[in-house]
Amino acid sequence: MVGILGLLWRLLTFPFKSKARLEAENPALRQQVNVLQRKAPKRLYLTGIDRAIFVTLYRVAPSSLNALSVIRPETVVRWHRAGFRAFWRWKSRSRGGRPKTAAEIRKLIREMSLANPFWGAPRIPGELLKLGINVSQTTVAKYIARPRRQGWRTFRINHAAGIASIDLFVVPSFCSASLCSVTAGGGSLRLG
Repeated sequence: MVGILGLLWRLLTFPFKSKARLEAENPALRQQVNVLQRKAPKRLYLTGIDRAIFVTLYRVAPSSLNALSVIRPETVVRWHRAGFRAFWRWKSRSRGGRPKTAAEIRKLIREMSLANPFWGAPRIPGELLKLGINVSQTTVAKYIARPRRQGWRTFRINHAAGIASIDLFVVPSFCSASLCSVTAGGGSLRLG
């Protein structure tokens, strides 16, 4: 907590420092970091607040990655990307909505629609209500078994008794002369 307050104090007093003082402070801070790197264990322990500060500095001034010597710049970029992913995962989380229908009820709706193909989405909720299951019509329409479309082969098998066979062949006829006459409805039509 003391480190955060010190950082805030430095950020507030930063605009009032002279340029020469800032230039002198920068090498001193770098030397302190070098000394800490020599004395510190091989792996530094950074808290979540430390990471947030580095990521915020990276967001404000991406060139600040060049001044890092405690951690590699790629690490800060990786933290930033992980935070971005976590934010959007949180933002797109499920916030409730319609409750999920139990698997048994979905299976029952499907079985009822297969056993009774002429029952539609309006009738099945009423039948389920008799069993004590309260399901809306839109839920039933979502899980009802869709009938397969009838193909040509199935149509022929189902309606074979009522289909009459008709010869639909066309025989082209050629005229021997350049003029051909065709009679249609008592009149004469000349082709040529």
